[in-house]
Amino acid sequence: DIGTVVASIKRYGWTAQYDTARLVLGRQIFSSRQLFEVVVDVFANHLNVTTPSENVWASGPDYHHQVIRRHAFGRFEDMLQAAMRHPSMLTYLSNNQSNRTHVNENLGRELLELHTVGIDGGYTEADVLAAAKILSGRGITSKEGDPNDQRYSYDARRHWTGAVKVLAFTDANADAAKGEAVGDRLCTYLAKHPKTAQTVARKLAVRFVSDAPSAELVSSLAEVYLANDTAIVPVLRALFRTEEFWSSVGAKTRRPAEDMVASARALDMPIPDAAQARKGVDSLYWRLWGVNNHPLGWGPPNGYPDVTAAWLSAGQLLERFTTHRALTGGWFAGMKSTIATDVFKPLADETVGAWIDRVCTFLTAGTMPATVRATLVAFLEVPEDSQASRVAWKAPHLAALVLDSIYCQAR
Repeated sequence: DIGTVVASIKRYGWTAQYDTARLVLGRQIFSSRQLFEVVVDVFANHLNVTTPSENVWASGPDYHHQVIRRHAFGRFEDMLQAAMRHPSMLTYLSNNQSNRTHVNENLGRELLELHTVGIDGGYTEADVLAAAKILSGRGITSKEGDPNDQRYSYDARRHWTGAVKVLAFTDANADAAKGEAVGDRLCTYLAKHPKTAQTVARKLAVRFVSDAPSAELVSSLAEVYLANDTAIVPVLRALFRTEEFWSSVGAKTRRPAEDMVASARALDMPIPDAAQARKGVDSLYWRLWGVNNHPLGWGPPNGYPDVTAAWLSAGQLLERFTTHRALTGGWFAGMKSTIATDVFKPLADETVGAWIDRVCTFLTAGTMPATVRATLVAFLEVPEDSQASRVAWKAPHLAALVLDSIYCQAR
């Protein structure tokens, strides 16, 4: 019951941050809106605010829901504007410490380098400083002095004034009272910049196609982005119509969190009630914490890497294999073993070969190549034409081996 979990999230505190991150994982596992959850993950990393972390204890949960989830199927410009006005982003990148006499460059730099035009966007250090000056004055306030109730505020007294230039954007910026509007105009300019279109298009193409999508694909998606006023859904529709997308099966390797989510969904884990679901998600969350891929948890502002090389160390691979056995064997609190489900039990008079084919089809939507299938038969240590009931107790181990294979590790 995700609604119950949402209602339990407190307005502030470390518990609220942890609940938010675990809710992200729960939605990824149980939601029927899988495309939406994947796109949310893309932009949660693109406009990353580490949750939990020390500086966002009072605003992290709200940021994820009101900035990322609210705009994931909307316009990127709206998402960017919301991020640049949210207490979480402003504290995470120290803009609340910026003022007209001591301008903090953190947010201005990441706005250009990560959030919009990108490292090759043609900006200079002068552009970074100008962006930071424009964003000065944006900070947070607390209602009636309550430090737990952090809200966005603009303080004209802290805004740097004077002519500014960021790439081709210029403004006299002469009136501090109108400095907030200058920042909004800068965000609009950057959101609609051709280089930002390339950045967003590439992020989506890397997620859905390959670690190195073609320049032609990225450029075509960027054109759709610009033609549709930064709307994200038209870009997705265009992407899913391309031959590059449809021929990309197996081109991407799942990150640890994606592997865990995909495995739990493939196993159709039987969880009887909300209390057990909460226990199960908690167990999986802490498991992902151990491999540094827990939702919203990447420390630097660039978000989790989404390329194979970042996640294929020997240690990472062993952790994946152990996770598969924990899932199929019911080691996690709130998660039952697959041997308890009818799907993985041998049918009456079913042969070992037929049982293997049925399990593989259930988990991968297809049977294994002959060499892999022979390996699974050898693992069971009985003839292929013998009764599968003889080795029914090996069901969790058989399922885990299938999950270990490249046919489950690759997207």
